[in-house]
Amino acid sequence: MAPRAGTREGSTKTGLVLLTLASGQFLMALDSSVMNVSIATVADDVGTTVTGIQGAITAYTLVMAMFMIPGGKIGAIIGHRRAFMIGCVIYGCGSLTTALAPNLPVLLFGWSFLEGVGAALILPAIVALVAGNFAAERRPAAYGLVAAAGAVAIALGPIIGGVATTYFSWRWVFAGEVAIVLGILLLPRRIADVPAGQRHRLDLVGAVFSALGLGIFVYGVLRSDEWGWFRPKPDAPSWLGISLVVWLMLAGILLIWIFLRWEARMVEQRKEPLVDPALLGNKQLTGGLTMFFFQYLVQMGVFFVVPLYLSVALGLSTLKTGARILPLSLTLLAAAILIPRFFPDVSPRRVVRLGVLALLAGAVVLIAALDADAGAEIVTIPLLLIGLGMGALASQLGSVTVSAVPDKQSAEVGGIQNAVTNLGASIGTALAGSIMIAALTASFLTSVEQNEAIPADVKSQATVELQSGVPFLSDAQLKDALDESGTSAEVTQAALDANEAARLDGLRAALAILALAALLAMFFTQRIPTTQPRSTEP
Repeated sequence: MAPRAGTREGSTKTGLVLLTLASGQFLMALDSSVMNVSIATVADDVGTTVTGIQGAITAYTLVMAMFMIPGGKIGAIIGHRRAFMIGCVIYGCGSLTTALAPNLPVLLFGWSFLEGVGAALILPAIVALVAGNFAAERRPAAYGLVAAAGAVAIALGPIIGGVATTYFSWRWVFAGEVAIVLGILLLPRRIADVPAGQRHRLDLVGAVFSALGLGIFVYGVLRSDEWGWFRPKPDAPSWLGISLVVWLMLAGILLIWIFLRWEARMVEQRKEPLVDPALLGNKQLTGGLTMFFFQYLVQMGVFFVVPLYLSVALGLSTLKTGARILPLSLTLLAAAILIPRFFPDVSPRRVVRLGVLALLAGAVVLIAALDADAGAEIVTIPLLLIGLGMGALASQLGSVTVSAVPDKQSAEVGGIQNAVTNLGASIGTALAGSIMIAALTASFLTSVEQNEAIPADVKSQATVELQSGVPFLSDAQLKDALDESGTSAEVTQAALDANEAARLDGLRAALAILALAALLAMFFTQRIPTTQPRSTEP
């Protein structure tokens, strides 16, 4: 039963419940962003390459994607509170293993596998536990604060990782996660579990199909930057002249289709499916899931592009880069908390539309502000707008998806919802990165080709060597590379000028595709309801 409001005891209990679940969401999101600034340091410390650490990050994403839907069902079988606690224990063991990891295999086991499995249990359980502990009219505020905790963690991640790596050790980040897990484990006793209406069973065949389908699809997306989306890059794997990314994504979609057909068969035979296919016919649920997909696509694309501009194009330190991103957290928290509080009866569809418009406006303003002479201050207003949009969406979407089905199906919704957000985040980062590199390469090579100061043989060599993509380099990095190759001062300056212009073109192109995604999302807002859910409790 959801705790009743109006009593001091009830308020304290619901506050602790919300603190526990928001802390869990914060921890899950923090791990996705905190170590991106320390990849080179971690690689040196465990005796591997940058590629090895990037592979560990990829594997972590894959494990989460593969086990998110089964993780939600396991929560329904053993109890969501128990699944949350077991997930925290597994996650904490993974963090401790990572903190002590002497080499890459141990790092992969702790960070990629154990933490990924823990997250797959924790995240769906959070969705179900909010539904079970808060009355329908209080869920928008609860889901909003939980989602805001995750987004704030992503914004704070680079700062936390930068401080730990600069002044202490990257290992302290994971040791700190163990401490947070221990703190979280002291609180769940106040959480009311969702009562089981029937005895549940795990559909193992469905779990295998869903895990393989989502895992293969996401793996294809994550390899797009290295292999190319359609046309294979030099030395990249291909089949029939087409990048392996396309075939992996098609294979993933086929397996997901087989999974849904299997689930439909389970329902026909009156057996319990992993996910009821009828959920996909629920207009409100699919509308909420679609908006979640677009929100995370744009959100993670922004978190990919803006730090690149600040740290590479402008040369800001990790700490200064993180500080410049913090304004986003202010409007995000304000919108996520204040909209449900002061406008409890507002139309969810209207809030979602305004949120999407804020995301679109933030991307457009940032595109317009990007200039060769611009400083770090230009990101402030766009990030305030983007944070406002993220907060507005966070204040409604969690409640929209869960209120679309009976509470007993909240765990299924939690698994699907987190699989969709994981998919959106992966595609957003990969799409922004590939569009940025493609535009950067085209702009750089065009500038080199049109510059008369650069000899013809240098132009030809650049065209051949850079056909797979121009790396996103700072002026200092490019100058060092050119000095090592012995190029003349005139050619070096021409290359630096071309690189500066190309970087901006790449960033604008990436932001443009994110703005287009936000605009496309507007066409799906019609599925969001116009009235807030209300509790049916007496």
